[in-house]
Amino acid sequence: MKLHEIRPAKGATHREKRLGRGEASGKGGTSTKGNKGGQSRAGYQRKNAHEGGQMPIQRRIPKRGFNNINRVEYKVFNLGQVETLVEKYELQEFSMENLYINGLVSRTDLVKILGNGEIKTKVHFKVNAVSEKAKAAIEAAGGTVEVLK
Repeated sequence: MKLHEIRPAKGATHREKRLGRGEASGKGGTSTKGNKGGQSRAGYQRKNAHEGGQMPIQRRIPKRGFNNINRVEYKVFNLGQVETLVEKYELQEFSMENLYINGLVSRTDLVKILGNGEIKTKVHFKVNAVSEKAKAAIEAAGGTVEVLK
Protein backbone atom coordinates (compact mmCIF):
# COMPACT_ATOMS: atom_id res chain seq x y z
CA MET A 1 0.00 0.00 0.00
CA LYS A 2 1.27 3.40 -0.95
CA LEU A 3 0.28 6.83 0.30
CA HIS A 4 -1.47 7.74 -2.96
CA GLU A 5 -3.58 4.57 -2.78
CA ILE A 6 -5.22 5.35 0.59
CA ARG A 7 -8.98 5.95 0.33
CA PRO A 8 -11.77 6.44 2.93
CA ALA A 9 -13.88 3.39 3.80
CA LYS A 10 -16.79 2.67 1.50
CA GLY A 11 -19.84 4.73 2.56
CA ALA A 12 -17.80 7.03 4.81
CA THR A 13 -17.96 10.02 2.48
CA HIS A 14 -20.99 11.65 0.85
CA ARG A 15 -21.46 13.92 -2.11
CA GLU A 16 -22.16 17.57 -1.38
CA LYS A 17 -25.79 18.66 -2.02
CA ARG A 18 -25.60 21.14 -4.87
CA LEU A 19 -28.57 23.41 -4.26
CA GLY A 20 -29.94 25.82 -6.82
CA ARG A 21 -28.06 24.35 -9.80
CA GLY A 22 -30.99 23.91 -12.14
CA GLU A 23 -34.09 21.74 -12.33
CA ALA A 24 -32.19 18.68 -13.56
CA SER A 25 -30.31 18.44 -10.25
CA GLY A 26 -33.57 17.78 -8.39
CA LYS A 27 -32.69 20.58 -5.96
CA GLY A 28 -33.17 23.57 -8.27
CA GLY A 29 -35.90 26.19 -8.22
CA THR A 30 -36.56 26.90 -4.54
CA SER A 31 -33.43 25.01 -3.35
CA THR A 32 -35.37 22.90 -0.78
CA LYS A 33 -36.54 26.04 1.05
CA GLY A 34 -40.23 25.84 0.19
CA ASN A 35 -42.14 28.67 -1.49
CA LYS A 36 -41.73 32.35 -0.56
CA GLY A 37 -41.74 33.81 2.97
CA GLY A 38 -38.94 35.09 5.18
CA GLN A 39 -37.36 31.68 5.76
CA SER A 40 -36.73 31.19 2.04
CA ARG A 41 -34.79 34.45 1.73
CA ALA A 42 -31.21 35.36 2.55
CA GLY A 43 -30.52 37.03 5.89
CA TYR A 44 -33.49 35.46 7.68
CA GLN A 45 -33.25 35.41 11.46
CA ARG A 46 -35.93 33.94 13.70
CA LYS A 47 -36.99 36.45 16.36
CA ASN A 48 -36.57 35.33 19.96
CA ALA A 49 -39.83 34.08 21.54
CA HIS A 50 -41.77 34.48 18.26
CA GLU A 51 -44.83 32.26 18.35
CA GLY A 52 -46.05 32.54 14.79
CA GLY A 53 -48.54 35.37 15.26
CA GLN A 54 -49.98 33.94 18.48
CA MET A 55 -49.83 36.42 21.39
CA PRO A 56 -46.43 35.69 23.03
CA ILE A 57 -46.42 34.22 26.53
CA GLN A 58 -44.58 37.22 28.00
CA ARG A 59 -47.46 39.43 26.82
CA ARG A 60 -50.25 37.03 27.82
CA ILE A 61 -49.16 36.82 31.46
CA PRO A 62 -49.77 39.99 33.50
CA LYS A 63 -47.04 41.80 35.42
CA ARG A 64 -47.14 41.49 39.19
CA GLY A 65 -45.09 43.30 41.85
CA PHE A 66 -41.57 44.56 41.40
CA ASN A 67 -37.98 43.68 42.29
CA ASN A 68 -36.24 46.02 44.69
CA ILE A 69 -32.72 46.50 43.32
CA ASN A 70 -31.50 47.75 46.71
CA ARG A 71 -32.63 44.64 48.64
CA VAL A 72 -29.91 42.91 50.64
CA GLU A 73 -30.40 39.12 50.83
CA TYR A 74 -29.04 37.43 53.95
CA LYS A 75 -28.53 33.76 54.72
CA VAL A 76 -30.34 33.64 58.08
CA PHE A 77 -29.37 31.55 61.11
CA ASN A 78 -31.46 31.53 64.30
CA LEU A 79 -29.78 31.02 67.69
CA GLY A 80 -31.34 27.54 67.98
CA GLN A 81 -29.78 26.54 64.65
CA VAL A 82 -26.44 28.06 65.68
CA GLU A 83 -26.42 25.93 68.85
CA THR A 84 -26.88 22.69 66.89
CA LEU A 85 -24.32 23.71 64.22
CA VAL A 86 -21.71 24.58 66.88
CA GLU A 87 -22.19 21.13 68.46
CA LYS A 88 -22.27 19.25 65.13
CA TYR A 89 -19.19 20.89 63.56
CA GLU A 90 -17.40 21.65 66.90
CA LEU A 91 -17.00 25.36 66.08
CA GLN A 92 -15.26 27.79 68.43
CA GLU A 93 -15.94 30.70 66.07
CA PHE A 94 -19.09 31.18 63.98
CA SER A 95 -17.47 32.96 61.01
CA MET A 96 -17.92 33.11 57.24
CA GLU A 97 -14.78 30.98 56.70
CA ASN A 98 -15.98 28.20 59.01
CA LEU A 99 -19.46 28.21 57.47
CA TYR A 100 -18.00 28.07 53.95
CA ILE A 101 -15.57 25.25 54.83
CA ASN A 102 -18.45 23.19 56.26
CA GLY A 103 -20.62 23.84 53.16
CA LEU A 104 -23.31 25.88 54.93
CA VAL A 105 -22.93 29.05 52.84
CA SER A 106 -21.38 30.04 49.52
CA ARG A 107 -18.52 32.53 49.11
CA THR A 108 -20.80 35.46 48.26
CA ASP A 109 -23.53 34.89 50.87
CA LEU A 110 -24.17 37.45 53.61
CA VAL A 111 -24.97 35.94 57.04
CA LYS A 112 -27.39 37.34 59.61
CA ILE A 113 -28.06 35.96 63.11
CA LEU A 114 -31.61 36.19 64.48
CA GLY A 115 -32.76 35.69 68.08
CA ASN A 116 -35.18 32.74 67.77
CA GLY A 117 -34.11 29.94 70.13
CA GLU A 118 -31.47 29.75 72.85
CA ILE A 119 -27.70 29.66 72.92
CA LYS A 120 -25.80 28.25 75.90
CA THR A 121 -22.27 27.86 74.54
CA LYS A 122 -19.69 30.64 74.44
CA VAL A 123 -19.08 31.38 70.75
CA HIS A 124 -17.35 34.24 68.93
CA PHE A 125 -19.41 35.49 65.94
CA LYS A 126 -17.99 37.18 62.83
CA VAL A 127 -21.05 37.84 60.65
CA ASN A 128 -22.52 40.53 58.38
CA ALA A 129 -25.56 41.38 60.53
CA VAL A 130 -27.12 40.46 63.87
CA SER A 131 -30.43 41.38 65.50
CA GLU A 132 -30.51 43.19 68.86
CA LYS A 133 -32.22 40.25 70.59
CA ALA A 134 -29.62 37.80 69.24
CA LYS A 135 -26.73 40.07 70.24
CA ALA A 136 -28.05 40.34 73.81
CA ALA A 137 -28.48 36.54 74.05
CA ILE A 138 -24.97 35.85 72.71
CA GLU A 139 -23.34 38.30 75.13
CA ALA A 140 -25.40 36.86 78.04
CA ALA A 141 -23.96 33.39 77.18
CA GLY A 142 -20.42 34.84 77.29
CA GLY A 143 -19.85 35.10 73.54
CA THR A 144 -18.82 38.10 71.43
CA VAL A 145 -20.17 39.56 68.21
CA GLU A 146 -18.14 41.21 65.45
CA VAL A 147 -20.14 42.73 62.58
CA LEU A 148 -18.28 42.63 59.26
CA LYS A 149 -18.63 45.31 56.60
